[in-house]
Amino acid sequence: MTRAQAAAGALDYFDTGRFHADLARRVAIETESQESRGEALSAYLQSEIGPSLERLGFRWHCFENPVAPCCPFLIAERRESADLPTVLTYGHGDVVRGQGSRWTRGNGPWNVAVEGDRIYGRGTADNKGQHTINFAALEQVLAARGGALGFNVRVLMETGEEIGSPGLREFAQAHRAALAADVFIASDGPRLRADTPMLYLGSRGVMNFSLALKLREGGHHSGNWGGLLANPATILVNAIAGIVDRRGRIRLDALRAPPPTDAVRRALADCVVDEGPEAGAAIDKDWGERDFTPAERVFSSNTFEVLAMTAGNPEQPVNAVPPSAIAHCQLRFIAGCDWQGFLPAIRRYLDANGYGAIALELREHPMRATRLAPDDPWAVWAAQSLETTTGIKPTILPNTGGSLPNDVFADAIGVPTVWVPHSYGGCSQHAPDEHLLVPVVRQALAIMAGLFWDLGERGTPRTP
Repeated sequence: MTRAQAAAGALDYFDTGRFHADLARRVAIETESQESRGEALSAYLQSEIGPSLERLGFRWHCFENPVAPCCPFLIAERRESADLPTVLTYGHGDVVRGQGSRWTRGNGPWNVAVEGDRIYGRGTADNKGQHTINFAALEQVLAARGGALGFNVRVLMETGEEIGSPGLREFAQAHRAALAADVFIASDGPRLRADTPMLYLGSRGVMNFSLALKLREGGHHSGNWGGLLANPATILVNAIAGIVDRRGRIRLDALRAPPPTDAVRRALADCVVDEGPEAGAAIDKDWGERDFTPAERVFSSNTFEVLAMTAGNPEQPVNAVPPSAIAHCQLRFIAGCDWQGFLPAIRRYLDANGYGAIALELREHPMRATRLAPDDPWAVWAAQSLETTTGIKPTILPNTGGSLPNDVFADAIGVPTVWVPHSYGGCSQHAPDEHLLVPVVRQALAIMAGLFWDLGERGTPRTP
């Protein structure tokens, strides 16, 4: 059998309805982690994923989550030889809330429905459809090679990604030996363009924090007290203006990203951030880092955002000087930053500029930034595989603009990370009418069959 036959088998899996059947079973399990549906989350691993992998020759076991007991984990392994490379792959079985009353297309969140070139259902894009594609590609390579892959596979499935992956890092550290691999290959998130295959090699980190200033109890009439009482909202917005300027450029050097490397600039040179009708917004040309392309602003710079801000009562304003003001802020940052120094740097700035009364509080545990260099041998190998299958040069992102728990794989486990997304920006993944695109699914099945076939060939950049 040949590589082309493995890819053809993957396409046949879709065209004969087997993809639809597998995905429909998985979507029907209402795995809403935001609703703490522990029974459904456990059933997804125990009754669906475990047995499906067992049929492919995997041994598997489910584990309790050390932090969030309602969100269990699964580890599965198919081992052929210690002399062969080992790939670690990942998926998450949980989904966001179904929001069934708001669906306008398909047949609601828990039923897979095809309309035109769209496959509707909650989890089709995020993430049930994506790991279904990857498991099916493994099956087709097994069939094409007569029951052998030519490499070892380890699978980690979690069920709490949509609530921040609680316990994932602790679990991965405790089971590091069972998850060790030569390379990590998995799928989540969207492509930049639906018609162009893509790799991304890490993610930006994220830190959410609050800036708050309370000067007194209760508001005071602005006619009697205006000009006599300090306004906390005025003070707070001026403090923020010292951190980020009017065009979104960070002023404090300690919060800024290191300059892009030549390899990163080359990778992003042909990267187009899609402004199509599905994007929902047009790029502001004069926003963010000077002399950066839109791609470099998203994927190779740090950003400071004010997510929400209040003083007084915005819904029913009164003629009073407010007693307090608060801004909920966020830093997105790339790998190579001293992220642990961000809040101390902001504190020093506030104290040095007369804003010592402003309280600074971390709201959530930060998610760390990761990045595999675009010229890393694994990245180059994967890009060549995708181009061989599709004839299209893939987009390569050093990291995504958003954040995901890639630090668990890159840092806690210590493995090179390659993500191959199978969705697109307009998939409505956290909204009603979530869907996959049929052309993307068919191409993705062929891509992953080709990628796994190549992993079983000689010449992979395996490291000792």
